[in-house]
Amino acid sequence: MKIVVTGGLGHIGSRLVRELPRLIEAAEILIVDNLSTQRYGSLFDLPGVGGYRFIEGDVTNMDLRESFTGADAVVHLAALTDAVASFEHPEAMERVNFAATKHVAEMCVQIGVPMIHVSSTSVYGTLKTVIDENCGPEDIAPQSPYADCKRREELLVETMCRTGGLKAITLRFGTIFGTSPGMRFHTAVNRFCWQAVMGKPLTVWKTAYDQRRPYLELGDAVRAVAFAVQGKLFDGNIYNAVTVNATVREVTDAIRLHLPDLTIDFVDSRIMNTLSYEVLNKRLSASGFEMHGSMRGGIADTVKLLKNANSRGA
Repeated sequence: MKIVVTGGLGHIGSRLVRELPRLIEAAEILIVDNLSTQRYGSLFDLPGVGGYRFIEGDVTNMDLRESFTGADAVVHLAALTDAVASFEHPEAMERVNFAATKHVAEMCVQIGVPMIHVSSTSVYGTLKTVIDENCGPEDIAPQSPYADCKRREELLVETMCRTGGLKAITLRFGTIFGTSPGMRFHTAVNRFCWQAVMGKPLTVWKTAYDQRRPYLELGDAVRAVAFAVQGKLFDGNIYNAVTVNATVREVTDAIRLHLPDLTIDFVDSRIMNTLSYEVLNKRLSASGFEMHGSMRGGIADTVKLLKNANSRGA
């Protein structure tokens, strides 16, 4: 089985490409990445199982025909992912993220290969305490240019599945946490782990401390992708993928188990999203998929990798 992974050197992709050959027997992985983040190390020491090929290229405009021909699935991860930074450069979301998704989806139609489109639970902006994929349009209110772009990508994929001949699924990921060779640290859990190990105070918005938000452990993200590929779950629907709904207080309490001397600086800065809600995995669960990860496990793995970076660490 041949699987193409765009953005395959990033936080999610660098772990996905390592685990797919273990989850899908004899999987051959074609990695496409533009190396804009210079994560060369994501290609180090790839597993001996399966087979790998790397192509450096920009999926917004490169010729993807040869790469996609013969593929059993395309997992589209290539994107700018910093939601906070998207406020300063909203035009980049259109130029990079939307353009990449459109180009990849159109080539998937031409070649006849199914696509896994990765979106984000940040598209939600609900006043409800619990939400799932069957929500109404009033509950979809993206709170950043990044989230707004993801929502428009979802609608594009949905339309192309309905009228354009695309076979696809959208996996709406919670905020990722957990370790990988291409790990990033601008999202909450990983950033807090970094700050705590380095002996820095955790910067927390006062109004966000007890807000509940959806998180996805990276191992669960990988397994969800493999599940969709193996089950040929390309029905045009959106599937939430969330390991746990947690508050910032619960996250910091889990870090404190390893670093009991951590400190928290509460600030009054305006936050990106003032809402609190839980996101359910109704469709994935109905399909037979179960989450196995945990917040404590992901934090323990991250702290363990960093513990020797600072004598004050665990």
